[in-house]
Amino acid sequence: MKRRLLPVAAALTATAALLLTACGSGDDKPGDNDRNAGVGQGAKTRKKAVSASGAPAEDRPDGVDLSLPSDMNLVFDWDKPKDKDEAAALDDAANFVRAIYRGVDERTTMGGAVSTYATGDGLHYAKTQIKIRVDGGWTSTGIRRHYQATTRSAPKGDSVEVAFCVDSSKFYGKEVKTEKILKSKPSIADFDYFRIVMLKSPIGEGFWQASKVFVEAKAEKCR
Repeated sequence: MKRRLLPVAAALTATAALLLTACGSGDDKPGDNDRNAGVGQGAKTRKKAVSASGAPAEDRPDGVDLSLPSDMNLVFDWDKPKDKDEAAALDDAANFVRAIYRGVDERTTMGGAVSTYATGDGLHYAKTQIKIRVDGGWTSTGIRRHYQATTRSAPKGDSVEVAFCVDSSKFYGKEVKTEKILKSKPSIADFDYFRIVMLKSPIGEGFWQASKVFVEAKAEKCR
């Protein structure tokens, strides 16, 4: 019963594609392919790891808290592009993913992190993914690895498409009330391919927001 980010965004983003591990449209249920989720109120407080970006919120240039529980490990295994804008967009695509799991852990779709790193369909996707897990009574635990990242700038330079693989084979759903970890046998369903359209953010120079999310579930090319 793994729980990943499922195809909700895809269907909403481009009214078709599925990405960020299957953006879902609300029909993401325990055991789909994600391994995360959680009930809404009163999730037990877990020890926070240092901020997901490697620095406390007060030390981050945007002041946004992206800290996650110590048992929720998001690994971004890629090199930065040489292009400055593409490097910044890739960084903030990772922050977009962190913001979603920050919301999952905090049990709210109203946190400042998702609003900072997402807009439009990307924001809708993020909130849908969080709500699925809050309503279902799950959170996440384990290691979620992101790798094989590529970037492509639009001709006008106002957007960058970020793509990467996700391995959720060691990332599990966890019931908030019982703390029971939901595991299933490893399979192709643990691998997804994401494409996220990042737009320059109006909140400040060098910041990018996820505006569209497409997820290819069961991505053989990522295994």
